[in-house]
Amino acid sequence: MSNEVTFSGDKLRLARLLNGLTQNELGEKIYASRQFVHQLESDVRAPAADVLNTLYEVLHVTPEFFVRPLTNDVKFEQCHFRKRKTTPVGVANRVLAFSTIFEQLVTFVNKHLELPSANFPEVSHSGDRYSNLEIERAAKACRELWGLSDGPISNVTRALENAGVVITQFKGVSEKVDALSLNRKYPIIVRNEAKESICRLRFDLAHECGHFVLHDGIETGDNLTEREADLFASEFLFPKSAFLQEFPDFKGRRLDWKLIYHLKVRWGISVRALIYKAHYHDFLTAQQYRGANVWLNKTGQSKHERDDDKVRKEEPELLLGIFDALRDHLGIGFNKVADKLFIEPHMLSMITGVVYKIDENIENVIPVEFS
Repeated sequence: MSNEVTFSGDKLRLARLLNGLTQNELGEKIYASRQFVHQLESDVRAPAADVLNTLYEVLHVTPEFFVRPLTNDVKFEQCHFRKRKTTPVGVANRVLAFSTIFEQLVTFVNKHLELPSANFPEVSHSGDRYSNLEIERAAKACRELWGLSDGPISNVTRALENAGVVITQFKGVSEKVDALSLNRKYPIIVRNEAKESICRLRFDLAHECGHFVLHDGIETGDNLTEREADLFASEFLFPKSAFLQEFPDFKGRRLDWKLIYHLKVRWGISVRALIYKAHYHDFLTAQQYRGANVWLNKTGQSKHERDDDKVRKEEPELLLGIFDALRDHLGIGFNKVADKLFIEPHMLSMITGVVYKIDENIENVIPVEFS
């Protein structure tokens, strides 16, 4: 390796994690030991030319990737993970690597296009934690700021994107992560494309929105912050004022499942979340609440509920619009964006969740849809 070329061990670690490899697995692919890979990542050793060329090929990056130092490493404590305690460390590290590159993508895009500005209400709390009333007011303030009525939100994804949130889905890791968000330079949400229920996907997005509104600068993942984000999501999706009007008090009466499923479709919120909200507002006894949950489990609705297909599917639109605008107005195709990040196009596709194809008449790689 030439003395004129620098090599960043941190960038090697980033590329390795992007590919979901351990040090031992990368060592096997480049015919070296785990200790050798560790020394490269620690900047104790520099790779010879043949090793460097192998790293480019194996990790799907371009030579410039390792030359530039890592300046925006996303840390675990800067992210909001749903079910943080149960997320495997290897999966979490890979998602953090994806987030680091994705943030670089958004930074690049922001230099060429005017993205929507982050727009969240400023909220405060009187004590060390938010009261339930303060969280309800925060959700209401968010709806009012975004011009949403007290009725159902037709598209939560679009509402968040209009508020400046960039939403993506990382292929290959998101099925093991319920949801993830980070709010550093830009608010970013990683959604779970493997979710079978659009209602639960909507709830996850609203939950992450709750973190943006309630927990800016606060490390999350504990029971308290997760409960606060859940309460925010419930109130954001189905405000208390509307819920008290539309959901009957069933204490001492049989549950009207037909009505409950009607409200599920109308508001785009899962039945499980609805009965939790009903119990929270004292519209169900503890016995009724437990019985309803047992019934959902026995009828095979623990992950996929009846009438899920009646709730309109949502797809992120901002990223597709970004790639279209870069290509059509600035002549920057998908593969050129990948070049700017020093990664191969299929790696950019994996990071953004955007499927691309090559148009034979145009030398650019054209994104066509989210997978």
